Amino acid sequence: MRDLEAWNALAIDGRSLDGLRAKARRDPDGALKAAAREFEAVLMEMMLKSMRQAMVAGPSLEEHGLGGGEVRTYQGMLDQQLARGAASQGLGLAERLVEQLSRSQPARVERTPPIAMTTASTAPAQGTPASAPASFVERLRPHAEAAARTLGLPPRFVLGHAALESGWGRHEIRHPDGRPSHNLFGIKAGAGWRGETVEVVTTEYVDGRAERRRERFRAYGSYAEAFADYARLLAANPRYAPVLAHGGDADAFARALKQAGYATDPLYDRKLSAVLNSPALSALAAG
Repeated sequence: MRDLEAWNALAIDGRSLDGLRAKARRDPDGALKAAAREFEAVLMEMMLKSMRQAMVAGPSLEEHGLGGGEVRTYQGMLDQQLARGAASQGLGLAERLVEQLSRSQPARVERTPPIAMTTASTAPAQGTPASAPASFVERLRPHAEAAARTLGLPPRFVLGHAALESGWGRHEIRHPDGRPSHNLFGIKAGAGWRGETVEVVTTEYVDGRAERRRERFRAYGSYAEAFADYARLLAANPRYAPVLAHGGDADAFARALKQAGYATDPLYDRKLSAVLNSPALSALAAG
């Protein structure tokens, strides 16, 4: 009941929108449902208003001593109450809105998240690596070391690349049902990929301008599979040979990856260098 009262308050107290914003930070799913119900009620109210205006004029409250302004005020209040009463029972529109918007949640995943994301300490979603850089390194270090041995690179280079692409695990590409794809390197699913895939909206740069596109990415059964596939990709593709030649220089490694076309972000090498030289990876500098 309190939730319903708080929802109804949005119509009479604009400050209640602040409560909805706060709820969005604490409980995004709950806030999405509340916003969808609010939209449903507003739409119903507009429909009632249109229906009233289309009705044939008859005896009005003005004939009983009320002014025109008062009539409109009370009619508006009545329409609002009727709309919210009907919407509180559920018309089906709010549920469809929630369903559609929920499907678009992966769009918030950036393929190359800003470096600012690397310092966040928000708790990770279930099934993803811990968001704290130290925990990310601890959890994934064995997989990175295995891939590094294959590539002849320091483990911190592999971990740093995964950290950049996934925002230290916080922005891992996910399936529509929330399952992790374990794809920490943003590797796309080309024509030759025969494994599972997941589609998300990602940012690509064309002539230096950012564009939002829906792309298919590879999905794995585990993080071990993801790191092994990353190692195969870099080892088998000739264009990454210069990348593997820079195992002793983090900045040169980052530049070589950008020049090889691993990502379209014009600042990709700078972002990767910042991650590779971050405190979380400094302990692995001699790896």
